[in-house]
Amino acid sequence: MNFDEIKESLEFLDDWEDRYKFVIDLGGDLPALEDAEKTKLAKVEGCVSQVWLVVDEKENNQLVFRGDSDAMIVKGLVAIVVSLFSNKSPQEVIDTPAQTILEGLGLNEHLTSQRANGLRSMIDRVYAEARARL
Repeated sequence: MNFDEIKESLEFLDDWEDRYKFVIDLGGDLPALEDAEKTKLAKVEGCVSQVWLVVDEKENNQLVFRGDSDAMIVKGLVAIVVSLFSNKSPQEVIDTPAQTILEGLGLNEHLTSQRANGLRSMIDRVYAEARARL
C-alpha cells in the first residue's frame, strides 16, 4: 500500500481503535526481513522495540526502504515510514517533511512517548541513510 492510500484510509477511520487496528494490519502486511538482514548495523537505535531498517538503491538512484520490528504496532509504524520514503531520490527523501506529514495522520497524540521517540528515531535513520548517498 502506498503512503497516499494509507493516509486516505486513516482519514476515513474516525475511531482511534479502528486506526490502531489498521496500523497493526499494515505491519502484518509488511514483508519480514530475513534474519540475516537483522544486523546490528540495520538496527534502529532509540526504539524500545527492536526495529531494523534496510535501504536498497535502484539503478535510477531511487531508494527503497524495507523494515521490520518485533512489536506489531511498531511494525505498522515501520510500514508507514517505509511507504512515505521509498522510491524517492536521496534528495527527495531529505526534502520530505516527515514529522509534519506524520503529525497530519493524527497518530502522534495516541502513541506513547516511547513509541513517538522510536518513530522519530526511524525517521532520523532514514534521513541519515539518504544523506550518506548524496
